[in-house]
Amino acid sequence: MRAIPAALHGRVFTPAEAAAHGVTPRMLQGARFTPVFLGAWRTTSTPETEELRVRAAVKVLPDDAALSHISNVRWRGLDVGDASPLHFSTASDVHVKRKGLVVHRRQARLRSEMLRGVPAMPAARTFVDVATDVDDRELLRIGDWLVRHGHVDLIDLRAYAVVEHLDGVQRARRVAPLVRERVDSVRESDVRWILHAAGLPAPEPNVPIVDARGIRVAKGDLVYVRWKVIVEHDGWHHERDADQRQRDHLRRERLDALGWRVIVITAADFRHEKSIAWRVHDALRQAGYTGPRPIFGA
Repeated sequence: MRAIPAALHGRVFTPAEAAAHGVTPRMLQGARFTPVFLGAWRTTSTPETEELRVRAAVKVLPDDAALSHISNVRWRGLDVGDASPLHFSTASDVHVKRKGLVVHRRQARLRSEMLRGVPAMPAARTFVDVATDVDDRELLRIGDWLVRHGHVDLIDLRAYAVVEHLDGVQRARRVAPLVRERVDSVRESDVRWILHAAGLPAPEPNVPIVDARGIRVAKGDLVYVRWKVIVEHDGWHHERDADQRQRDHLRRERLDALGWRVIVITAADFRHEKSIAWRVHDALRQAGYTGPRPIFGA
C-alpha cells in the first residue's frame, strides 16, 4: 500500500491538491481519508478540530468568503457561542451549501482582512454582525474583549456602529457606548452589565490607585473614584492559589488604610446577581451616593 505523503498530514486539502501529491481518486475514497466538507479532505489520523474545519471551509467557499459573526469572534480567541455551524459572509452569487456552514449573503463587496491565514471580516463589522445572534450582555463581553485585545480601537468600534446601517446595528448602537478599554476579563464585563442593568453608575475598569504621595498602591478592577469604592472579581485561580490570596489580603489592607471600600465578587455571587447590585449600591450609599436604588427587569 502506497504511503500517504507527509505533506497531507495535519491539514486539509482538495482532491486536486491530493492528486498533486500522488493520491488518486480511488485512494481518496479509502479508509485512510475522510471529507471535512464536500470538496475538502483530511487524513483520518488528522484530528478534526475547529481550526481545521475553518480552513476546510475556506477551500470550498467562494474566493471572497470571510469568516464572520460568532465564528469570527471565536477565531480571534474568545470562547463564546458554538463552534458549529461555522459562519462566513460573501458577496458572491455562487451558492455553496454544506452541512455545518452558514453563508451570509451580502450586497456590497466585502472588505476582509487576513487573520491567522484566513480571510475574516474586520472586528468592528463583526461587533455589529454578531449583535444579531447574542443579547446585550453577551455583546458587551465581546466588545470589551475585542477592544482589550487590540482587535479594534474603541473609537472606531463606536463610530462604525453609528454610521453603518446593517442587521444588528440597533443593538450594537445600544451597547457600544458601554464598551470600555482595559477590561481584563469577561467576568468584569458581566459585573459591569449587572450594575448597568440595575441603573447604578458605571465604574471605570482597571484604574490605578495611588496614595497621598502619588505612589501607586494597587490597580482596581472596577473603580468608583468619586466614592472610593472598588468592585473586584475574585476568580477561581485566586481561590486556589495561597500565595495569590496572601498578596490580595495585604493589598486590600493597604486599600482599606487609604479609605477605599473593596467589594469582592466570587463565582458563587453570580447565582444571585441582584445581590451584587445591592452590595455595590449599599457601599456607594455609605460613601455618599444619593442616586436611585437598584431596579430590576425594567
